[in-house]
Amino acid sequence: MDDLNTAIPYVDLSAQWSECESGLLPVMLDVLRGGVYINGESVEGFEKRAARYLGIEHCVALNSGTDALVCALLAVGVRAGTEVITTANSFVASTAAICHLGAVPVFVDVLDDQGMDPDKIAPAITQKTSAVMPVHLTGKVCQMDRIMDICSDAGLPVVEDAAQCIGAKFGGKFGGTIGDIGCFSAHPLKNLNALGDSGFLVTRNPDYAVKIEAMRNHGLIDRNTVENFGYVSRMDVLQAAILSWKIDNQLGLVNERRRSNATYYTDNLTSAIQKPYESEDDWAVYHTYVIQTDKRDALKYYLDSKLIGSAIHYPIPIHHQPAYINKFGPYDRFQLTNTERQADQILSLPVHQNLKPDQLARVCAVVNDFFDSDQ
Repeated sequence: MDDLNTAIPYVDLSAQWSECESGLLPVMLDVLRGGVYINGESVEGFEKRAARYLGIEHCVALNSGTDALVCALLAVGVRAGTEVITTANSFVASTAAICHLGAVPVFVDVLDDQGMDPDKIAPAITQKTSAVMPVHLTGKVCQMDRIMDICSDAGLPVVEDAAQCIGAKFGGKFGGTIGDIGCFSAHPLKNLNALGDSGFLVTRNPDYAVKIEAMRNHGLIDRNTVENFGYVSRMDVLQAAILSWKIDNQLGLVNERRRSNATYYTDNLTSAIQKPYESEDDWAVYHTYVIQTDKRDALKYYLDSKLIGSAIHYPIPIHHQPAYINKFGPYDRFQLTNTERQADQILSLPVHQNLKPDQLARVCAVVNDFFDSDQ
């Protein structure tokens, strides 16, 4: 029975560890005893598993989802002075990857589900546009059929920021496998998570894969030859071994539990809020369960008072961040009406796989009580 005086954390990494400790400790000990900590068979093994899971030819393991974006953008031809069309409601890493290359982010608005609005892409394309980067926020894939049609007609590569959507599908296709390159994060908070920073990317293009494999390792094409200067963006062996075990033993269960938790919320939360939704083309994995309400701040305070964790992803759109304004000035290319409205209304409820049924019921009861009481 849920104790009303016990906190319900927004995330519970300790509970996650307890569930996988007996499986992971032998894996970690094997790595430590093996004496190979960079590159090697464990990294290649993870790449094969991830590629097989996603049904795609090539996977390149990297040290973060952010580096995956940087390497992917470089591989498809993004350079200083070019433009990349993306959205401003993401984590700052999405735009930072563009800016680190000297390119200019061009923000377009989003739909009610927080995904890129395909209708806004064509008007944003200029002679400087070098790529389009949709962000699959919350564990739901953007409308990639329409996005790919538009970008194909314009001859533009598509880099999917799939950091939050491992396992999610649109139209039966995995997010991250529909564009030219898909970029994933394996940060500890993700559905497929390492015990530190990690990431990877996937592609069907062998030339991109070869280019990025060299790029992640100083640009070395053999032990002593550098054709192009690169980065140090390798996934370490320990994280690769952990992720291999999790993709084999946990990922499917994690995604199903999160979907089950999301279904419970959708069925039991008040209609006074806007809840996430799925079309017949969607299969979301609920990295976050984001509701929208114009009483967001008061609701969050009420949840806090009842010891229920929640979060806002993200309260400040990137075009309003000081880092963007200091570099580019106020953003005035396009109206971002939904983006700005959502920043004031979005609230992420706990949806992690270790929530118990009585905890889910308590979250719903508290949220519904807030609106029934007309706080």
